[in-house]
Formats: sequence, C-alpha cells, structure tokens
Amino acid sequence: MVATPIGNLGDMSQRAVATLRAVTLIAAEDTRHSRHLLHHFGVATPTVSLHAVNEQDRADALLQRLLSGKDVAIVSDAGTPLISDPGFALVRIARAAGVTVVPVPGPSALTCALSVAGLPTDRFVFEGFLPAKAGLRRRRLRELAEEPRTLVLYEAPHRILHTLEDLAAIFGEQRQAVLARELTKAFETVRSGTLAELVAWVGQDRDQQRGELVILLHGAAPGAEEAGVEGKRVLRILLAELPVRQAASLAAQITGAGRNDLYQLALALQRGDA
Repeated sequence: MVATPIGNLGDMSQRAVATLRAVTLIAAEDTRHSRHLLHHFGVATPTVSLHAVNEQDRADALLQRLLSGKDVAIVSDAGTPLISDPGFALVRIARAAGVTVVPVPGPSALTCALSVAGLPTDRFVFEGFLPAKAGLRRRRLRELAEEPRTLVLYEAPHRILHTLEDLAAIFGEQRQAVLARELTKAFETVRSGTLAELVAWVGQDRDQQRGELVILLHGAAPGAEEAGVEGKRVLRILLAELPVRQAASLAAQITGAGRNDLYQLALALQRGDA
C-alpha cells in the first residue's frame, strides 16, 4: 500500500519510489493519472486499474497473482490508499488468504489538514465524503451535530458551499471550523472561522469552490447532546405560541444552551429537518 503525494511531488518518499520500481504490477485508481507520477520518478512498472467500479471483479485476479509469489503495489490518485479511496476489498481477501500487506506510509489530506487546523487532534472522527443528495447529507449531519470530537470531512468543489450552509444550519453558525483547500499545492489555503464566516467567504470567492477540500469542525461542547434534546423539547412547546427568535431566546434562558444554536434548531424544526 504505497502513499503518493497529494500535490507537491517533493513529498514522494524514496521508499515509495523504490517499492513501485520493485513490484511486478501497480494497481492504480486511475492509470492515466498515475502515469504522470510514475514517469516523473522513472518508474516503468506495468499498471492496471483498480477503482470503485471494478474493484470487486479485479480483486480475485490480483489475489491469484499475489498467491503465485508476485508483488503488487496499490496506489490511489493521491495520498494514502483506502482513505476514502479503493483497495479495501483486495486488502481484506489478501489478508484472509495469508498474503502479507505492507504499508509504505506518506501523505494524506486527512492528517495534513489536522496538523495545521489548530483544532483538538487527540481524538477525532473522520467521515470522508458526505452523501451527495441534500436530504441524506442533512440527515447524516444531524446525526453528527453533537459529536464531541473534532470532525473531519472531505467535500467536492461543486458541493462545498451547500455543505457549509447545511453545517451552519444544523451545527450552529458559531461553531468553529477550518476549511483546508489544495493542501501542498500552489494555491494552498487554510482558513479558520465560524461556520457563518466560512459560508460568507466561500460564497463571495468562487476560487474557494475549486480543488481538493477538507472541512474540519470543532467538536460539540460537553453536555451539548443533553442540551440539544432538552432544547428541542422546549422549542417545540414555545414555537407553538411564539416567533422563532423569541422562542430561541426564551429556550436559551430555560435550558442554558446557546441562543444561536437554539435559533438554528428552531429553524430546522420549522422546516421539518430536525
């Protein structure tokens, strides 16, 4: 399992290059993409595609090759294989068959982003890519809203603004977050702020809606889950008689939860999203 650069080719390790030259075959997520990397480092090893669509079908053939004594390397388009990338099916059946699976560590957008975000890293949750459909995405975010550990997400450029807006609506506009874009590349950007600030920034600058993106969110405050349950109960009662803003303000006094968080929850209740 060979990690490759996520942008800066200077991050390629000597061990990775040596391994790719030594194996008999390289299983690459996209052989066209990997061809440029291999050419740059003078690697002439044959390649075969191994991606989300063909992994199940190709895994058996690759396993037979491994069982015959041949070495195979797996690379993704960028970063560490299997981290939101293909390879799991092959690794599972290879290990079950007694094949030794060796990691050749290196870059990963996940660890790169965590190292510079300035958020707690002693405990974190990696969610990878959220569901593409808006309804499923919001449902998953509601499940994660009270997670106390730092939360890390990957997101596609064409969905980044919508996802940040959903996060602000469900997690609260004042939740601290970081947007890391194009890590190790020429236009690397790491921006910290509240979710409201990140929504405004990305909405005003379309350049921030391009490239590879990692979202990191500060975990929910201790006791937020209990406050959220109680806040929802109180809000349901108050919203039957009061406008949203007034209901949220009164619920904050009753429960001790944040007024802005309760305001966002009240809006979600009115929309039927909570």
